[in-house]
Amino acid sequence: MGTNSMHNAIGVETLERSKQQAKVVSIAPDVGMHSQEAFSRRLHLEQRRTERSRRPFILLLMEAAPEADPGIWQRVQAVVASSVRETDIRGWYQEESVFGVIFTEIGAELESIRKILLDKLSAALLHRLSEVQAGSITFSFCSFPEDWNKQSPRGDAPSSLYPEAKFKKLGLAPLSKRALDIAGSLGALVVAAPLFLTIAVAVKLTSKGPVLFRQKRVGQYGRDFTFLKFRSMTANNDPRIHEEYVKKMIAGTLSASNESNADGKAVFKLTNDNRITPVGKWLRKTSLDELPQFINVLNGEMSLVGPRPPIPYEVEAYDIWHRRRLLAVKPGITGLWQVTGRSKTTFDDMVRLDLQYAKTWSLWMDVKILLQTPRAVIVGEGAR
Repeated sequence: MGTNSMHNAIGVETLERSKQQAKVVSIAPDVGMHSQEAFSRRLHLEQRRTERSRRPFILLLMEAAPEADPGIWQRVQAVVASSVRETDIRGWYQEESVFGVIFTEIGAELESIRKILLDKLSAALLHRLSEVQAGSITFSFCSFPEDWNKQSPRGDAPSSLYPEAKFKKLGLAPLSKRALDIAGSLGALVVAAPLFLTIAVAVKLTSKGPVLFRQKRVGQYGRDFTFLKFRSMTANNDPRIHEEYVKKMIAGTLSASNESNADGKAVFKLTNDNRITPVGKWLRKTSLDELPQFINVLNGEMSLVGPRPPIPYEVEAYDIWHRRRLLAVKPGITGLWQVTGRSKTTFDDMVRLDLQYAKTWSLWMDVKILLQTPRAVIVGEGAR
């Protein structure tokens, strides 16, 4: 082969290689983009970081109308990439369907920041897309930590912040747990029917007021429900005693000397409460005041096994990370902390046990906890 022919061959080969490289570059994914799995991990990581730093973040979700051109996402991603900071996290919240951006290190004025972000991104989309295309994109915002307070109802948006909770609802595991709940609660209500009647008569004859105590409690995702117990206290009592006690317990300012059992061991529970009736003391010691909660289980508001449902004023005193106990699983009549530490467990340790249960849950674990519960009740170290 002559020198010119060799040079020509090398030139053609180099040109073809350059074309291939250019093609790869043109279709390569944006290195700042995350897949659905990676984006979900980053969302989880930012939640943990916020729990420590207390610096909120905003999650923006962008969803295209079903009739929108699938190719629209490439232009949307380009608009977002040029409109957000390098530190903001971009990726698929739901692959090829819902695009998400996590705006980190956000200041306290969340509402005004949301408006600024919405105006900025809407204007950028209108500049790069047609009016019809831009109109097919729907924006939704939520912030972490959620504003769980008296002015803002709980349970409205956490499902967006916790996509893993949505996926846990799928499959046989949740169905098997619900099947156990239905079978167990129905069986308990049938077998304990005579006991229900006996307790109702005893409560009614020994103190004024209704047989059942109804109380607002906070369930999964922060949703309120009506919690049922046999009344063990005098009617129309002042809840401030318990409220003050609980807030001290959650804050960790409750000393062991505040409450102790007969052996002098610390008991993290209000034991010397003069609001409790004589029949109520017996009901609480045997945990029979809990029997009506099988109705809550049958209604789907609670489970046989899970974290105990808190009172709203308890949730108001929660640290950010404490709220996780309300997200992964439904509240339960009994749980891991009841059969291990029970009322001698500090509040933080109780939450850790609840989170451990949610993370390692299995149907066999529920069965074991249910089998261990009667012994914990007989030992009598404090049902709640």
